[in-house]
Amino acid sequence: MAGEPQADCLFCKIVAGEVPATVVRETGTTVAFRDINPQAPTHILVIPKAHYRDAAVLAAAEPGLAADVLREAGAVAADEKVDDRGYRIIFNTGAGAGQTVFHAHAHVLGGRGLDWPPG
Repeated sequence: MAGEPQADCLFCKIVAGEVPATVVRETGTTVAFRDINPQAPTHILVIPKAHYRDAAVLAAAEPGLAADVLREAGAVAADEKVDDRGYRIIFNTGAGAGQTVFHAHAHVLGGRGLDWPPG
């Protein structure tokens, strides 16, 4: 069921403290942690503590929680001091878009020029 922890989900395991992560922020509804394979000097993932498959499912089911994730992404950018130079918030939705963990999450990228296309 949406919102319930999934036993086979890496991010649910991070939320539960079963898998270590370098947590940089945590609220009652979200956790933000450093990506283990950073694509920019600042690369932090912001996830809802509740399990939703992707950003579209999260937004449809819990728009307030989706807003929490976005709000925390902005707070992470400020904490990491990339907010005044610019940063990117990315939600990969589906395997074809590069989503590899099927628990909604925002990538916060910054600290270098982020020309389009990304990479």
